[in-house]
Formats: sequence, structure tokens, C-alpha cells
Amino acid sequence: MADDTKDDTKRAGRARREHRRAERRAARLAREISAFAGGHGGAEGQLAYTGRAGTRIVLVGRDGAWGDLVAPDHAVAAAAAEKAGLTLHDTFDGEFAARVRTGPYEWTRMAGIQLGGPPNGPAADSDG
Repeated sequence: MADDTKDDTKRAGRARREHRRAERRAARLAREISAFAGGHGGAEGQLAYTGRAGTRIVLVGRDGAWGDLVAPDHAVAAAAAEKAGLTLHDTFDGEFAARVRTGPYEWTRMAGIQLGGPPNGPAADSDG
């Protein structure tokens, strides 16, 4: 019986620490979202699940600038967006995607070596 209580106490303590860590991460991401929005006349976003890597928070400023952040999981990403007052879109489609303004860097990066831009990915970085 004493061992069960001890195990329960350890689990509860671990859960509290994980909860506090998630709250700190959400608060940090919310500050970064707010800073981005402040620098671009406001912002809207979309959350994209990226598997084990977490959840990507895609940001689009009113001026068309874009950026992204990665949260360890969807719950932290959603909490950060809520804390920052970020309007979220369900998908990154048509009208929302059309707001993004890209520059020469993005175009050469997307095209890679076909247009004389930097190579894309680790396979392009090899000497073979």
C-alpha cells in the first residue's frame, strides 16, 4: 500500500512538472507569435501536425510576411495561439495562402539548383 502511494505521488509530481513545462513553452511561443504580429501589422495562422516533430505554427502577417514556429505538440501550439490571440485557419488554402508574399530568396530556394539557387536538402549537399 505504501509503495502504491509513493508511486502515485511520483506520477502526480511528474505530471505537474510536465504541465508547467508545457505552459512555459506555450507562453514563450505566444510571445514570439505576438512579436511577429506586432512587426507585421497583425497576423493569422494555421496549425499543421508534423508527426513526432510536433506541430508547426504557420504565421502570415497582414503585410504578407510569413514565418513559422514549431511546438512540441498540438496542445502547446493551440495554447500558444490562444494566449497570443492568433486567429487560426483550419487549412492553409486558397485565400489564406494567397496572402503570403514571397521574395527572390524563397523562389530560388524552392527551385533549388534549377535556377542557380542553393541546393535543397541533404542529398543535394553530397559530393556524389
